[in-house]
Amino acid sequence: MGWTLHSFFRCEALPHGIPALLDWRVGCRCPDWGLLQNKQNVIVIGVDDAETRAQLLSEGFGDALDSQHALVELAARLLKLEGLAKSIPQLRRAGPLVLDLFHRDARLKDRWIGLHPREFGLLWRLAETPHRQVSRKELLQDVWRLRHEPETNSLEVHVSRLRAKLAVSQLGWLVHTHPEGGYQLGSRRRGDGEPIRVVEGGALDSRGAIKQERPSEYRRVQERHDHREPRYD
Repeated sequence: MGWTLHSFFRCEALPHGIPALLDWRVGCRCPDWGLLQNKQNVIVIGVDDAETRAQLLSEGFGDALDSQHALVELAARLLKLEGLAKSIPQLRRAGPLVLDLFHRDARLKDRWIGLHPREFGLLWRLAETPHRQVSRKELLQDVWRLRHEPETNSLEVHVSRLRAKLAVSQLGWLVHTHPEGGYQLGSRRRGDGEPIRVVEGGALDSRGAIKQERPSEYRRVQERHDHREPRYD
């Protein structure tokens, strides 16, 4: 079918913009495969374990096949990847963030957030339909590639970790829990992510008597200082 196979044992030597094969067999796998940048253009071959294939797909690889496949099927899948690479958007907006499919990470201005592949997959899927609720079943199917709902809370854990990383950049409001279940990209509400303003002592004296609601405001600010959200960097 006109294909020519060139061997590369290091990912850094792999040319960009062309479909690639990653041999997953023990002794044939390139040692730095985890550094692949354009995983969506890579087909992993020789993966005989179904769970491993599902994991590789969730990490962004274009396809994963076992050891039993014909060359004509492999060529057809490579052609499909080549066509998809031209049609799939490489960038997507999620509020103030720019999602980069090539790097599989989110960027706020010139700073990367540092997302796990599943966290990026969740945000990318929510940004695909920003004004619509995405159910738990849809997220498990599109991000985890699962056709059934597992008995674990893996989705909720990843959403919590995603929110914690976004909160570092004052973007914790971006992933909104929908009242009817599932999640949706949220919109910024008044007061979200605003830093606490410290009032100088002299300014308090110039305002005269402290109003009744001032103590409750003080307790709210104090509680915010005392509470520390967990980080999952």
